[in-house]
Amino acid sequence: MHGDETVGREVLLHLIDFLVTNYGRDPVVTRLLNSTRIHIMPTMNPDGFEATEEPDCYYSHGRYNKNGEDLNRNFPDAFENNNVTIQPETRAVMNWIKNETFVLSANLHGGALVASYTFDNGNAVTGSSEGYSKSPDDDVFIHLAKTYSYNHASMYKGTGCDNRQTFPEGITNGYSWYQLEGGMQDYNYVWGQCFEITLELSCCKYPPADQLEEFWRDNKVALIEYIKQVHLGVKGQVTDKDGTPIPNAIVEAEGRSHICPYRTNQYGEYFLLLLPGIYVIKATVPGFKSMLKTVEVSSNSDNFSALKCDFCFSEVSIKTRASSCPKIPLYQELERASAAGKPTLNIFVLMTVMLVILK
Repeated sequence: MHGDETVGREVLLHLIDFLVTNYGRDPVVTRLLNSTRIHIMPTMNPDGFEATEEPDCYYSHGRYNKNGEDLNRNFPDAFENNNVTIQPETRAVMNWIKNETFVLSANLHGGALVASYTFDNGNAVTGSSEGYSKSPDDDVFIHLAKTYSYNHASMYKGTGCDNRQTFPEGITNGYSWYQLEGGMQDYNYVWGQCFEITLELSCCKYPPADQLEEFWRDNKVALIEYIKQVHLGVKGQVTDKDGTPIPNAIVEAEGRSHICPYRTNQYGEYFLLLLPGIYVIKATVPGFKSMLKTVEVSSNSDNFSALKCDFCFSEVSIKTRASSCPKIPLYQELERASAAGKPTLNIFVLMTVMLVILK
């Protein structure tokens, strides 16, 4: 993502080579590729990489794109207005997210050794006043981050890169580490329906070339185990009485609704990452009665298939219209709505007390 943070770029090239050369030879790789659609983008900022002429462990102008913009501050933000010009690289990634059904992803960085998870930004709605910005799927994100850190050669130790910075178990909530707006992982989770974490893979942003092989060895198992987590939870299809897929039906687990509701894709498919447990899955087609199904999720990542749970709306014979959330600070709007409701509640309580006194 940042052109001068080079380890991720090299590690992903190694990952591509590892997958294609071990298909048909390694049983885990073979099952993974037979059951999983994997997209790999080795670099999001090629101009920044080319501009980094002198390797530096700490900082260079290669962090930015040709226009001098930090791409990890360039996405629409769910908490506040991000007054930046969307860059071509960012726009390309946003279109990529929109046109694919991504379920799980990671964006790779350097300068620290930690797995960081959403939210990177926050407000009172997500508990940021406590120094932690919690998403509806916080338990899943902690699991994903730990999956990477504990399968990494040393990330799980949490020692950080200097005495001032430690990360217990090698993970951190993004907001707890430091607040940022316009990050890709929050955007992908809110608007892309994709669970994304940020992986900081090296204390030195641009290390010597002779260290790259070691970085690959440190991350190889973690990358494979992380990709396998896409098979957690529940997946399925929503159809009408004729078996025709219904796109844009809302499908979510009760108790963890998203501010931008998660919807089926053009094939009527949905994917929800959930940890083992019992859940009520709710499917809604606008204008019709919702359907509820109780499911018991087990740990299916090693089986390379999430639990299957389909919904058939027998009374529906039309496709729903396309629906998408506006690219505005959705959590800011929710905070305002929440604050606006409080005086009404206070007045109601006051009136109740007065009625009791009068009686």
